[in-house]
Formats: sequence, C-alpha cells, structure tokens
Amino acid sequence: MPSPLEPVNSGKASVTAIEAPVINPADLDNFPDKAHDAQVATTKEHSMSLWKGIKLYPKAIGWSILLSTAIVMEGYDVVLMGSFYALEPFNKQYGVLQPDGSYQLTASWQAGLSNAMSVGQIIGLFITGFISERLGYRKTMMAALTAVTAFIFVLFFAQNLQTLLVGEILMGIPLGVFQTLSVTYASEVCPVVLRCYLTTYVNLCWVMGQLVGSGVLRGLLTRSDQWAYRIPFAIQWVWPIPIMVGVFLAPESPWWLVRQGREADAVAALKRLTSKSDTDFNADETVAMMIHTNELEKEVEAGTTYFDCFKGVDLRRTEVVCFTWAAQNLCGAGLMGYSTYFYTQAGLATENAFNMSLGQYAIGFFGTLFSWVLMSHFGRRTLYVGGLAVLNVLLLAIGFISLAGNHNTAASWATGSLLLVYTFFYDSTVGPVCYSLVSELSSTRLRAKTIVLSRNLYNMFSIVNGVIIPYMLNPSAWNWRGKAGFFWACLCFLCVVWSYFRLPEPQGRTYGELDILFQQGVSARKASYKKYLIL
Repeated sequence: MPSPLEPVNSGKASVTAIEAPVINPADLDNFPDKAHDAQVATTKEHSMSLWKGIKLYPKAIGWSILLSTAIVMEGYDVVLMGSFYALEPFNKQYGVLQPDGSYQLTASWQAGLSNAMSVGQIIGLFITGFISERLGYRKTMMAALTAVTAFIFVLFFAQNLQTLLVGEILMGIPLGVFQTLSVTYASEVCPVVLRCYLTTYVNLCWVMGQLVGSGVLRGLLTRSDQWAYRIPFAIQWVWPIPIMVGVFLAPESPWWLVRQGREADAVAALKRLTSKSDTDFNADETVAMMIHTNELEKEVEAGTTYFDCFKGVDLRRTEVVCFTWAAQNLCGAGLMGYSTYFYTQAGLATENAFNMSLGQYAIGFFGTLFSWVLMSHFGRRTLYVGGLAVLNVLLLAIGFISLAGNHNTAASWATGSLLLVYTFFYDSTVGPVCYSLVSELSSTRLRAKTIVLSRNLYNMFSIVNGVIIPYMLNPSAWNWRGKAGFFWACLCFLCVVWSYFRLPEPQGRTYGELDILFQQGVSARKASYKKYLIL
C-alpha cells in the first residue's frame, strides 16, 4: 500500500494517495462488519448523482428547507432596522430635529440599534453550543421559536429607543440559535451531492427575509403614522408557530444521535429522511459510515468542548471556518444592510431608494439560485476567492464614482446601480458558498461549536460595522457616503489574499475524507483536494 502523500500514476494525471489512519477495531464492535459497511456507504456517496440524491433524500430536503426557513426572520429583521433609518415616521418618533427641518436618529443610536441584535446573537450562539449537544437540535430550535414569539411583543410595543434596544438584544438570542442549527442540520441530514445546495439555501432564506422586509416597507411608504413601522414588527409573528410545528414533526439529526451513542435511533431517523425508491440503499451502512467518522475524529480529538476547537488539527479548521464567515463582514457586504439609507445619502429620493432596495434583494434572490448552477461547475474555493476579487473591484468603482458628489444625479444612480451589481455577485458567490464551506470544513464532533465560534466572530465584526457604517453614511457624522467603498475595498483585498492561501476545497469529499486531508496537512494553495486519493 502506498505511504501517505505518495504520488500515484492514475493514467491521466499524477495524483497523491493518502492512507487513512487505522482505527482500533474494538471501537467498531457495536455492529458486525462496521468498517466494511462504512466503506461501502462512502463508495455509494461518491457515485451518487444529483438526481439520484434528490430521489433518495426528498424528505431530508424538505425537513432541511423547513428548519432553514427560520433564517427568514433574521434577514427580515436586519433589513427592517437598516431601512427604518430612511423612514420618516420612524425618525419622527425616535429621532432628533436636524438643521434642515428633517428628523434623524443620531449616529450613536443608529450604531446601538444596529449592534443590539448582534450582541443578542453572540449570547444565543454560545448558549446553542452548550445545549444543542445535550438536548438535540429539534428541542433547541423549538425553545428558540417560543422565545421569538414572546420577544416580538417588546419590539411591537416599544415607545422609546431604550425599549427598542432591549427588544433587539432579546430578539438576537433566538436568532443566534437559528444561525447555528439551520446550517448544522442541513449539513448532517443530506449526502455529499446535496450538501452544498441545502447549506447555501440558508443564504437564500436570508435574502428572502430581506426581500419580504423591503417589500413590506415599500408598501407602507405612504403611511405617515406609527403603523408604518409597527406593522412590519407585527408581521414577524407569521413565522414562528408554523415552523415550530414542522420542527416538532422533523426527525433528529442522525449524526447527533450517533454522537450520543444512539445508533439504532440514528438508523430510524435516517429511514425517515430517505425514500424507499432505491432498493440499493442501506441505512445501516450509512450509519456505519457516520460511526466510522466519529471514531476517526475521537482518535484525534478526545473532547467536544470549545477549547478542543483550538487544539491540534482542529486549530486550523477553526481558523479557516471562522475567517471564512468573518470575510462576509469584511468585504463591504454591510453596506447592503443599510442600502436604503445608503441610497438616500447618495442623493436618491426616498421613494427611489426603497425601490432600489426592493430590486436589490430580488437580485440577491436570483443570485443565490444562480450560485447553485455555478457550484455544479466550479469548486467552492474558486467561487469564494473569485467572488471576493470581483467585489473588490466593484467597491473601488463605487468609491471613485462618489468623487463626483451627491448632487450629481447620474453619479447617484451609477452608485446605486453598482451596489445592485455588487449584490448579485455577492449572493452568487461569497454569500451562499460561505454556508457550505463552514459546515463542511469543521469536524462533525465539533461542528456546532465551530460554527458558533465562526458566527460569533462574524457577529463581532457586525458590531464593528454597526458602529462605523452609520458614521460613514450619516451627514451629521463622517459623511463619507459612497467614498466608504475605498475603505471596504482595502479590507476586501485582504480577504482575497487570505482565502487564496488558506481556504481549502471540500467539494466531493465525505466528512471522513476531509478529516484525513486535514490530519495530513494538505496545503490549500499548492494542491487541489481533487488530486488526492484516500486509501
């Protein structure tokens, strides 16, 4: 047998063979022929076509879509607060009188409200890391959905900025739960061939929430009373109860059941996730693969605590996953959350600004759908690195156009149009692909906690963005307007450099194979993972 990292002649091109670490057979004695079944299941996963995966796992697709739909609430809430800053009734209720006779929230309160949800999400994410491994994904999700239903009352009845701030923090806690479990569940209930589609669907839910929120606000633009902003808060009560019913009926993640030592329950859950159309499918073999992967990871990492995410080979995995998600907030995407306000400060009329925002989120929706086409032809790494490079160029263009001044109508429309183009490229590359990468590149035993850490780093940068972006755009503060593009272009360039040297390609690999590739220290830059065989 070839030694690890020994070149092998495949007939067409030179590839490198990696020998899988040997696992103590005693660890697999719970079921007979466990190692053999695991190998058979791995082979079947590699040979599974997209259409076969859809036919075999239609229930998994449905349950994953249902749980991920909770993210719609986050996208909806994010766009509400960013757009309220351009809504006259909201500004009259909570803002201060400006020299020109208009009302505006101060930059400090804009920053506080924008950051409040991120603070709550950090709390919710850490809570999720502890309780989801103990209670399971379903029970944790149902508790979070119950909390959302209660916390919406705080936002709806808020009479002052202080109450609104508390409501945003409280809302962020259950939304932090959704951020972790939607991605984790999607990645654990589907085979390799469907993994990228179901994990990136999370981004589509985010965009759908933004699109719905933008549409609701546009429809209420003619109202001049308090219901212009209270109705959007009330609409959030539409989602929790139907999703909660679905989560109650959904099967638990078979990977979570395996980690709890409940192999028989894992087999039962897997049967609920699959159809009976494929007589060649064997749930016992697939669960054997999960057990094999779990035992392989236990050989390398003994624990499943947050500290274990920073030990040995998992340190690299944590770094990659954390910065992959953080780059979403370092590449200028924060401007999209303030798009309506950005458009008004760039010189567009309020009505045109809301129209542009509505178009922006519609473009983001189709961009995410287009990403599914791109991922069938290109690797995740290619789309992520290439997408960041394109965003960098667009941010520079926005900055240069803004030099013409906000009184130049043509320049104002050009700036708005470029932000639409930016949205399309972001939501067809970096936005959705990130969700696939963070769920695939973390180990299965530490996945929930690694995603918690990565999303919290993302939220920490969100807090920074929530402080500086209002100051960049607010006419009573820094008043950078479109010139903010220069600042974000610099940070985006650093993200391009990091991702080129550090981000590996997980496409087409089972979780067990990715474990081996990380253990062998395969370079992200010098070798595509497709050139490595697992023996």
